[in-house]
Amino acid sequence: MTTTPFGTWPSPLTVDDADARSFPFSTVRIDGDCTYWKETADDGRGVIMRAADGAIAEVTRTFDDGVLVDVASRVHEYGGPDFAVADGVLVFSARRDGRLYVMTAEGDSWSTPAPVTPDDGTRFADLTIQDHTVYAVAERHLEDRVENSIVAVDLMSGAVVPLHEGPDFVANPVPSPSGSALAWYEWDQPEMPWTSTRLCVAELTETELLDVRQIPVEGSSISPAWVGDDDLAFVSDQAGWWNVYRCEDPLGAARVRLIHPVDVEFAAPPWVFDSSLAVLDSEYLVVRWTQGGTWSLGLMRLANGELEEWVTGWEPTSPVACGGGRVAFAGQRPDRPQGLVELDLAGHRVRVIRSSTAPALPEDMVSLPESVTWPVGDAQAHGFFYPPTHATAVGPRDVLPPLLVLVHGGPTSATTDGYSPFIQFWTTRGFAVLDVNYRGSTGYGSEYRRALDGQWGVADIDDVAEGVAYLAAAGLIDPERVAIRGGSAGGYTVLRALTATSAFTAGVSRYGIGDLELLATDTHKFEARYLDGLLGPYPQQRDVYVERSPINHLDELRAPVLLLQGEEDAVVPPAQAHQIADAIRERGGDVELVLYPGEGHGWRKAETRRDSLERELAFYTRVFHLG
Repeated sequence: MTTTPFGTWPSPLTVDDADARSFPFSTVRIDGDCTYWKETADDGRGVIMRAADGAIAEVTRTFDDGVLVDVASRVHEYGGPDFAVADGVLVFSARRDGRLYVMTAEGDSWSTPAPVTPDDGTRFADLTIQDHTVYAVAERHLEDRVENSIVAVDLMSGAVVPLHEGPDFVANPVPSPSGSALAWYEWDQPEMPWTSTRLCVAELTETELLDVRQIPVEGSSISPAWVGDDDLAFVSDQAGWWNVYRCEDPLGAARVRLIHPVDVEFAAPPWVFDSSLAVLDSEYLVVRWTQGGTWSLGLMRLANGELEEWVTGWEPTSPVACGGGRVAFAGQRPDRPQGLVELDLAGHRVRVIRSSTAPALPEDMVSLPESVTWPVGDAQAHGFFYPPTHATAVGPRDVLPPLLVLVHGGPTSATTDGYSPFIQFWTTRGFAVLDVNYRGSTGYGSEYRRALDGQWGVADIDDVAEGVAYLAAAGLIDPERVAIRGGSAGGYTVLRALTATSAFTAGVSRYGIGDLELLATDTHKFEARYLDGLLGPYPQQRDVYVERSPINHLDELRAPVLLLQGEEDAVVPPAQAHQIADAIRERGGDVELVLYPGEGHGWRKAETRRDSLERELAFYTRVFHLG
C-alpha cells in the first residue's frame, strides 16, 4: 500500500467511465419464448431489444425514411412504459412525433415501423395489447390546457377511441383477461399519485366503459393487476406502507382486504408510469419491495398473502415481466453494473441476458455501501455511506477523507445501494460519499415520505447537515472538507443548505432551483401543483416561497460554489444562475459559473457531461487544496 493524500489517489475510472450509463435497461416484456426490453443506446436513443434462442438483436432500427428509431414517450413529461408486445406484434411510441407505430415479426426479421395513430401531436404511454387493441394513456396539448384520458387504439384501422375522460390524470389502464372489464387509477390536482388516488373499474366494450365505480380504499392506490376476471390485486398505502391488497368481485360486492401487512414498500412513487405487480398465474403474484433503499423480489400467494423471497443476487430496478415459465427484470447489485436478468422458474436458474457496458472494478477497488441512520432532533434520516476504497492506496495516518454529500432529485424519490460508476469515480480517488435519503424519500413508509409536506427546504436541510455531523462524530470524515452536490430539486437543496447552514465548505449546483416563486408559476401540468404539498398553495403562502428561496439569502452564503447551467433551461432560467453568481462576486465570494450552449434542464450532450465532471473534480481539488 502506498500512502497518498485523500482525493488524489490514482483511480482506474476516467471521466468517460463515470459518465457511462449504469442503468441502460428499463421496461421488460416477455412474449412466448422471447424476452424484450428497452435499452438506452450510446447515442441516447431508446431502442427495443429482443433475446430469442440465445441471440440478442435490436428490433427497432429505422423508419421508412431512414431516420433512426428513438422509442420514448413524454406523457406527464416523464413518460414510462412506451412499448408493448404480444403474439409477435410490437407497438411503440416514437419520440419524434409522439405517434404509436406497429411492427410485426417476419421470421427472424421485423417489418418497417408503420404509423398507427394520427399525426396530431397526441402522446401515448402505459401501453397494453389485447386482441389487436392497444389500451393506453393519451395526452393532448391544447392551446389553453393539457388533457389526459384512457383510449383504445385499433391496430387494424388506427382508430383512437376515447374510453375515459375527466380526471386531471389517469394511469395503468389494464384490461381483464377476457377483455370484459378495465381497471385503472386516477387523481386530480393538487394531489400527486403518491398522495391520493382513486382506484377504478368498469365494464369494457369496444367503444366505451360502462358502470364506472371506485374501489373502496383510501390514500394512494396504484398498480392494479387482474388475476382472473373476478380478482383484482393492487398496492395501497392506506395502512401506512405501500402493501398488497386484493379486491374480490370488483364489479360487484368489491370485497377488499390487505393480504400481507408488513413494514416494507411494494412500490415506488410513480413519477413515470409503472406497475409493481406481475401476475404469474391464477394463484400467485410476482412482487418487488424495498426496505431501507434495498430492493427484493419474490412470490406472493393471492389467497393468504404468503411471501417467498427469491435469492437471486440481483435487486429489481424495473417492473417484472412474467411468462413462459420465466421472470425477467432489470437488476442491480452493489458490486457490479446493472444487468438484464432472467429467472427460469422450473430449473431455478438465474441468467444474465445482457450486462451494462458501464465499467466494472476489481473486487478490491469497489466501495460497498453501508446503510446508515442518524438522529435529526426527534426524527431520523437515512442514507448510504461509501468509504474511500483502493487496492494499493491509503490515506495519511491521522488525516480524514473529504466528503461528498449527494442529494437526489424528486424530491419524493430515493437513492438505492446499486453500483454506480459515478460514486466509484470519487471513492477510488479517496473521497468518502454520503448518498442521502432525506425525509420525503421512499422506502421508509408513508409517514416518512410525508414528513417533507410543508417542510421542503427545512427538513431535508436538517437531514443533510446532521448526516455530516453524524459522520464527523464517528471519525469517518474531515468536517472541514465537505461538499454537497445535486441537480434540479437536488440543486435547490444544495443552494438552500449553503445559505441556511454552516455544515458545508463547498457546493456544486447543477441547474439548481434558486427561486421557488418562479418554479410555482411556470412548470408543466404534472408538477403544476406539486409545491402545494411541499410548501403550501401559491400565492396564498407566498411568504414561505420567499423565505425558502436561496436567491433571497445569498448574503448568508460563505462557501465556494460551482454553478453548472444550461443556456436554454426553461425550468431554471440562466438569469437565476447569473443573479446568484453576481451577488456572490459583489461581496467577494468564491463562485464559478459555467454556461453550456444548447443545454436545457439536464445534460444531453456527452461533451457537456464530461466537461461538467472535469470541472467538478478541478473545483474540489482547488477548494480542498488536494493538488
